[in-house]
Amino acid sequence: MNRLTTIGAVVIVLLIVGITFGTFTVKETERALKFRLGEVVRTDFTPGLYFQIPFVNNVRKVDARVQTLNESPQRFLTSEQKNLIVDSFVKWRVDNVEQYYVTVGANPRRANLRLSEIIRDGLRAEFGKRTVQEVISGDRAEIMAILTEQAQRAGDSLGVSVLDVRLQRVDLPEGVSESVFNRMVAAREQVAREFRAEGQEQAERIRSAADRRRTEILAEAQRQAEELRGEADAEATAIYAEAYGADEEFYRFYRSLRAYENTFNSQDDMLVLSPESEFFRYFDQLDTLQP
Repeated sequence: MNRLTTIGAVVIVLLIVGITFGTFTVKETERALKFRLGEVVRTDFTPGLYFQIPFVNNVRKVDARVQTLNESPQRFLTSEQKNLIVDSFVKWRVDNVEQYYVTVGANPRRANLRLSEIIRDGLRAEFGKRTVQEVISGDRAEIMAILTEQAQRAGDSLGVSVLDVRLQRVDLPEGVSESVFNRMVAAREQVAREFRAEGQEQAERIRSAADRRRTEILAEAQRQAEELRGEADAEATAIYAEAYGADEEFYRFYRSLRAYENTFNSQDDMLVLSPESEFFRYFDQLDTLQP
């Protein structure tokens, strides 16, 4: 009975050892290499549970997630022989796990060192072709695209895929930054003055055109008003003439009454005329005109 118990215990131990050393799992965030006596025999593992022969096979796992290389700020010379301080980073991940193991030993630090050398060489070459103004204001996107392409070609040889290269900060050294900034401010102020001068010139042209148009409109309105007044006066004259022709004596009498009214509209009015004056011709007839 004791012998059976011992054998059972040994079997259980062997099973535990076999399960422990004879199986391995690959997570979704991992890539794996399977070795047989030090030689790579398989790399195409998907996430799941796998078996191996203990002490014959061994497995090396690497992180398949996106890695970040943060470059420390470095100085680079432009075509004007001026220093720029550049801070950059690189995003990459393992693509060919076997190549990654052969070239850098599946060590992300060694991969970062190789990529760092490539990025620095690329930055040195690209900055050396450009002026400070071109680097800071216009060509940063182009430089990042060129560096990304170069890093991707180099990454293929390392078994990694370079996803992106970015320049986080491009600055002048502290001693130069202020003077360059002042020159940039002066240049922008000059541009602003030119824009304001152009705006004032356009405003003057617009105001002149508006004043001219106003004068033309007022002149046209005055002309039309004069025409209307002339037509009205002509029509009134025609009506008066027609009325005068219908009864000349009454019209003369009406005109005389209006003249009397306008002449004697105040008690202080004084008029020295002969009683036989034509002005008083209807005074003698007022009695005859009453009903």
